Amino acid sequence: MANSSQVGYNISYLCRTSTTTLVLPTVYSLMSITGLPGNVLSLWVFMRRIAIKTSTHIYLINLSISNLLLCLTMPFLAAYYTLGTIWNKHDAMCQIAINGLTPVLHINICIGVMILSWVALSRFASLIQHSHANRPSRWLKVLPGAFLNRKKHAKLAYALCLITWAIVALAIIPFVVLYSIRETVSKEDNENEVCYSVTVEIGGAGSHIFALVAVSLFFVFFLLVLSSYMAVIKHIWRSKKSAAISNSQRVYSRVFRNIVVIKLVLVVCLLPHHIYKAIFIHMVNELSMSEALPADVCHPLSMHVEVKNILLCLASLRCSTDPIMYFLLDKMFRKHSLGLLRVGTSAHESQSSKSNGGHCSQGTTGGL
Repeated sequence: MANSSQVGYNISYLCRTSTTTLVLPTVYSLMSITGLPGNVLSLWVFMRRIAIKTSTHIYLINLSISNLLLCLTMPFLAAYYTLGTIWNKHDAMCQIAINGLTPVLHINICIGVMILSWVALSRFASLIQHSHANRPSRWLKVLPGAFLNRKKHAKLAYALCLITWAIVALAIIPFVVLYSIRETVSKEDNENEVCYSVTVEIGGAGSHIFALVAVSLFFVFFLLVLSSYMAVIKHIWRSKKSAAISNSQRVYSRVFRNIVVIKLVLVVCLLPHHIYKAIFIHMVNELSMSEALPADVCHPLSMHVEVKNILLCLASLRCSTDPIMYFLLDKMFRKHSLGLLRVGTSAHESQSSKSNGGHCSQGTTGGL
């Protein structure tokens, strides 16, 4: 926990518990260890083992690239939470945390939300374009024609991924410039301010506006996926009344499972972070309008900063668990992944058999 001796200037400082100093660094380190090989293997399967790539494969390739970049930041995040009160705010490591980790984190969270939404819409479109219900789905009039044209699915996926990366990156750059150049420099800033500080962790009015815009966009995409989920349920229910669905039930159940998996990822990993982010910004604004804070004491938002960072860690957890999601979403990925595991197991068993055979031969010769 930070103490007043670590802070050489006359403002409130952030107190820390073992959650920040021990739990978060441990979790981020484990996420890096598991996420890096998982996403590298996923990319290798998608790029080298699957010859004909569908729109889903294109989306998941981009998601894997995003996750891989995020996993590369995990060791630095672990170091930041461990050494943040030791680093000076003007040190190179702190500046890397402010100017490097911040944009990578936010870019990849935004890209993950958007690409998962494109996957859900793509799977839903593939379901309703060949309807066996009594009447066509209303979504046929709502969805863009490119989603309903199977020949254009791959081109649409490439275009959406490119646009997603470009828009998110261009939107985050002004936020990073504003945050790192203006907001992380406090009025009381001096040479003794540490990296894990109020100005770094809480930010200012400009970055709060960007954060609220990001939260609003998340809920737009969240509701889009939720609408797809509800529409699939309704579509399957209507289709059960048709006599021509015997061969389509398997497709319906697979699409439904895919959207459920995506919905669970959004609800479990990303929804808590975005809800609390809005609450946290409201608390910061309420505190800024209250009386001046006493000097050299624990900042009243210290606990809320820790909760914010825990939920950010939960949002980042997706980068190391997404390969499991790929396994559930795509049968080709599942087939090739299981094939690799079987090859690895067979090779290990073959090597063990040769080794045991060699030992037996040596033992027999010695006996003779």
